[in-house]
Amino acid sequence: MSNEKQPLFALGQTVATPGALEALREEGGLIGVRLLFRHTTGDWGDLDHEDRALNDAAVRDGERILSVYELPRTHRRLWIITEADRSVTTFLLPEEY
Repeated sequence: MSNEKQPLFALGQTVATPGALEALREEGGLIGVRLLFRHTTGDWGDLDHEDRALNDAAVRDGERILSVYELPRTHRRLWIITEADRSVTTFLLPEEY
């Protein structure tokens, strides 16, 4: 059996807002792919205990899932939201919500 983490939920279509695309471009590399992997495997990033628990329940109950990450180079905050129906996952900046 593999020790690699497995996705906990479907992402649907993956999209990004203009601000998120620019922030990811500024970071360079594969940061977007790494963050998406963290999101889909249950590493919710910079959330408090209560919000982490809500996400854990959302995985089981089919509700919306939110992860928050600080980008390593620019220190900007980036959100990843997967909708409750799992049809779409969006990269966005908090101010674009």
